Amino acid sequence: MFSHSPFAALSVSVPAIAMQLYLLIMVALVLGGTLFDMLHKRSAAYFFQSRRKARAEARREVGGSEKLLLAAETAAEALVSGEFCNPRRRVAHLLTMYGFIAYALATIVMVFWYSAREADTPAILPLLWHIGALLILIGGIWFWFFVRVDVAAEGHSPLRVVRADLFIVALLKSAALALIWSWLQWVESPLAIWALGLYVIATTILFGSVPWSKFSHMFYKPAAAFQRRLEEARGSRMNLPSPADLPERFGNPRELPRHY
Repeated sequence: MFSHSPFAALSVSVPAIAMQLYLLIMVALVLGGTLFDMLHKRSAAYFFQSRRKARAEARREVGGSEKLLLAAETAAEALVSGEFCNPRRRVAHLLTMYGFIAYALATIVMVFWYSAREADTPAILPLLWHIGALLILIGGIWFWFFVRVDVAAEGHSPLRVVRADLFIVALLKSAALALIWSWLQWVESPLAIWALGLYVIATTILFGSVPWSKFSHMFYKPAAAFQRRLEEARGSRMNLPSPADLPERFGNPRELPRHY
């Protein structure tokens, strides 16, 4: 099953151009949804306003080489999810993140280059696709039942679903249905067509619900992290005071908030 390309097998009944068009529509939904989210929530306006304010308070200029170093540090932090202090949350995030990257890239390559030629499909591509979907499920389920703040810290039921959970729920459904569809197709079950329909619905919800989910955060967070490092290097602190400037309460300085 892990060496089986479900898209190449699907091309027997669905033209490759239809699959490619669907992927392009999903990309357009992500881009359009992110822009809508930025305009609707005025996050971009707030970001640039804070940036101008911090730039006015800067104590030194940062050169091009230093900016490149800060960008490299930001990228390195993102690659290991260094913004998370909780090790369990970090591992869950890394599993889900790298699983999604492998799953998405393998999907794009197989659909655009090998959707009509299963015999020519490199074995590594379907392997990455299946392993990526599995990593999404492992990291996502671990996060859902054991790491979520409202479950681990606040004692809510893991079955409780709110709008903020839209992204992770849609992602888990898409990955699970992808594996189910691939397996049913591999064993030549007549139920494969129904699994495919559910898979398309779940994937469309995942990419079409960007304005109402946390999908767009994956674009905001790297930009915000780089801007934070840049302003720290310039000597301006934007909205966060340094530990030395925090007032003491009961003889102990307040701690900066941590990411859980």
